[in-house]
Amino acid sequence: MMRFSRRASPLRCGLALAAVAMLASCNDQQSAAGAPPQQGPPQVGFVTVKRERLAVTEELPGRTSAYLVAEVRPQVGGIVQRRDFKEGSEVKAGDLLYQIDPASYQASYDSAEAALEKAQANVASSQLKAQRYADLAKARAVSQQDADDAGATLKQNFADVASARASLESARINLAYTKVTSPISGRIGKSAVTAGALVTASQSTTLATVQQLDPIYVDVSQSSTELLRLKRQLADGTLKYPSTAGANVRLFLPDGTEYPLPGRLEFSDVTVSTTTGAVTLRAVFPNPHEELLPGMYVRTLVEEGVDDNAIVVPQRGVTRDQQGNATALVVNGEGKVEARTLGIYRSVGAGWWISKGLEAGDRLIMDGLQKVRPGVAVQTVSLDAAAGQAPAGGSATMTADK
Repeated sequence: MMRFSRRASPLRCGLALAAVAMLASCNDQQSAAGAPPQQGPPQVGFVTVKRERLAVTEELPGRTSAYLVAEVRPQVGGIVQRRDFKEGSEVKAGDLLYQIDPASYQASYDSAEAALEKAQANVASSQLKAQRYADLAKARAVSQQDADDAGATLKQNFADVASARASLESARINLAYTKVTSPISGRIGKSAVTAGALVTASQSTTLATVQQLDPIYVDVSQSSTELLRLKRQLADGTLKYPSTAGANVRLFLPDGTEYPLPGRLEFSDVTVSTTTGAVTLRAVFPNPHEELLPGMYVRTLVEEGVDDNAIVVPQRGVTRDQQGNATALVVNGEGKVEARTLGIYRSVGAGWWISKGLEAGDRLIMDGLQKVRPGVAVQTVSLDAAAGQAPAGGSATMTADK
């Protein structure tokens, strides 16, 4: 309390009282300004659920393998005289790879050729004799038995000619086999033998291997469970085949970079592995620069199907209840919060591919989930513009609850 001196003048007393009044007025105004405002409905941000075309893909591991593989082995035995290719080079079908010593096979061919000429000469002689005996038998100048024997000898000589011709062809084939040629076009690997080596017919050890690398196969493994799920979705119309030419496949190299050329899915194996429970899928990729080599471990992105009316929502708009069921909050037509239980096919990039629980036009709450509960009226702010800058589309990764 302010004390006034009895000697204070009336003017000083008036000024002091005015200052006290002004201070009290300011305190009242500050108290009024600091009072909390009256609370309104909570504010939430939402995105509008839409239907869109979705290409469903799955990432699968795989290995590359040559499109064609030919293991070169000798068809005849002998000493290798020379090798006519450079290891690691490109060869064409029919190119000479090895020359086996042909001397003995040339001699066999010459002998077979002489035997054929001898048989043909015997035919000419016996043919004339058979004709004469046939005429003499009609005139009863020789017995019928002699005429029949002459005819039989002619037939035997014809058979000898056929046998000699077959022997000559066999000798010609063996002589040709002394030139070991490439059965296909491709890149040839290292040679297992050098000049001077002894080789035998159809030996187990290959002389060299030729592989065609353009195009090239990529064998990937998919679980039988996923394959059954995919077949059901294609059967019930949830998905449709990407194209009549086959599913598109993208490939990622061991260093993580994407291979620039797309591939096509060729076929799916009919047998499930008893050890892994997986089915082998085979894709074919163009490989003009032979960047892909057999045996490389790669990752593939296989386009399994297309859903023209898919509902994909951001993952942060979906939560789980205590039972693990997927749930979401939406703003209904009355401006109140409504809870939905969702069915989810799988994750797609940063979103969920929804099977049930949401329809096009629903307002899915994204921001302010902690401030609301079902049945509460809310103020809404659209986040569609921001959501459009970061689409949820992407590659499918896992199967979720349906």
